[in-house]
Amino acid sequence: MNKEDLLPYTQQPKYLSTFQKAKLFVKKLLSFIGPGYMVAVGYMDPGNWATDLSGGSQFGYSLLFVILLSNIMAVLLQTLCIRLGVVTGCDLAQMCKKRYSRPVNLALYVLCEIAIIACDLAEVIGSAIALQMLFKIPLPYGVLITTLDVFLILLANRNDSKLANRFFEFFIILLVGGVGACFVIQLVYVKPNVGQVMAGYLPSAEIFTNSEVLYVAIGIVGATVMPHNLYLHSHIVKIRSPNSDEKEETNQETRILSIKSALNFSIVDCIFALTFALFINSAILIVAAAAFHYTDNSAPVEVADLFDAHKLLSEYLGPIAGTSFALALLLAGQSSTITATMAGQIVMEGFLGLTMRPWLRRLITRAFAIVPAMVVAIIAGSKGLNEVLIASQVLLSLQLPFAVIPLVLFTSNKEVMQLPKPRSIDMGMNAIRSVEVGNENDETNLENEAPVNLNVDFTISTPMKVVTWIVAMIIVLLNVFLLVQVARGQF
Repeated sequence: MNKEDLLPYTQQPKYLSTFQKAKLFVKKLLSFIGPGYMVAVGYMDPGNWATDLSGGSQFGYSLLFVILLSNIMAVLLQTLCIRLGVVTGCDLAQMCKKRYSRPVNLALYVLCEIAIIACDLAEVIGSAIALQMLFKIPLPYGVLITTLDVFLILLANRNDSKLANRFFEFFIILLVGGVGACFVIQLVYVKPNVGQVMAGYLPSAEIFTNSEVLYVAIGIVGATVMPHNLYLHSHIVKIRSPNSDEKEETNQETRILSIKSALNFSIVDCIFALTFALFINSAILIVAAAAFHYTDNSAPVEVADLFDAHKLLSEYLGPIAGTSFALALLLAGQSSTITATMAGQIVMEGFLGLTMRPWLRRLITRAFAIVPAMVVAIIAGSKGLNEVLIASQVLLSLQLPFAVIPLVLFTSNKEVMQLPKPRSIDMGMNAIRSVEVGNENDETNLENEAPVNLNVDFTISTPMKVVTWIVAMIIVLLNVFLLVQVARGQF
């Protein structure tokens, strides 16, 4: 890539027309679109559906503010993942292995594996429920059918090449687009009050004064920020990092420009993707609120689970609304379970340095999710699956602080977030030669001259550190509160 291609839009050569600059910008942006959507699916998985449906049916649009706030938190954390992966060429798991002792790494790995299995369990359950809604397939058979996406991964993603990753990014974008189309249909059917919806994005005292509202709000935040997404995003963006290719010879100036360009475009991709996830989560709550809370002829109807939501939507709005709801759930479940399974391989290789055949690694992860889901589906049926779905979200909340805190620490550490010295040090040598030429006979001045720093600091700024630590502490406190409630039997 030419040096001019790496320059920001405003610094492009003057001989390029505005159209050529815009064309170059769009072409560059499209090459970075994808990783954000791989991560965004985790913010619209069946676990999110359960909390959003409950919040909308019970409290109307008031919790849209919580969805917006949790999405902003997610954007902040994912930008840290981008910074870590692009600058260092290492994902979060690999960096933990480099910086922490083996016992700490083993503990973090075990917690992360539990979270991934819990997430995969939620996706398996959500997909099985959707299959029953759409095709009347018994839940146990639906659980088995969800293993088919593993074979899709095996056929296409045989290695960690850019081509394989681009295939999956495109496939996930198609699935996510399908989810969005389904909810557009549902929004057309429920016809929400636009003024009330907009007011829901503003903070209200009820969120903090009503214990029931606060409890559901905590569930929304806990279900939104998925721990495995932090490992996944930092891994898939590093493929686009110039530091990921050690064979490529570049001078320092080009490397710096490449890093900055990759950071900027990856962050834009992340913001676009998570904004779409915000739309999906908002749409779930809006549909639930408009259909079940703001009813004309009866009192608000509380939705107990996904089956209730599908049944009531079909009754109140017609079969098309019910079918689009089930189809969206199936697409969301399948896209989320694919990325969760990929995250399992990433953390094993990152924390332990172990490389296992992809088909075996994914089969093991899926087996841990399918076995309990199958047992519950056979013994307890739909009610049992819904309870397991909720329990999986509690397990996810348990691991979240152990991913967020190392991420904030690493991106705040200058030893980690400096651009490694390239093999070509032309810039530094030129700086030293300029000093030598001006002071050929003055060794004292040369000795007093500050050493040339060939590293570029990419740590987050002080205001960003403050904000990210506040976000991290909020997440930790909310999840601690959630676990305390579970221990008291109030979940």
